[in-house]
Amino acid sequence: MSDSYTWVFQKADGAPITDLGLSSTAFPTQADAEGWLGQEWPTLADAGVEAVTLRRGDDDVYGPMSLSPAE
Repeated sequence: MSDSYTWVFQKADGAPITDLGLSSTAFPTQADAEGWLGQEWPTLADAGVEAVTLRRGDDDVYGPMSLSPAE
């Protein structure tokens, strides 16, 4: 099992989005992964990503988390 952190990009219904070319991006720590998401979420949202799930190896850390701004 890998200890790296990765993001799973999803539609609102939870269906994974695999054609962004970013699904293989891995981070050594949760903080690194969250920092990256904090910078990139507008780009991801513009590309059609509606939610994300953070994974460590084969386990979900949390998610799905919406990328839509709170109203």
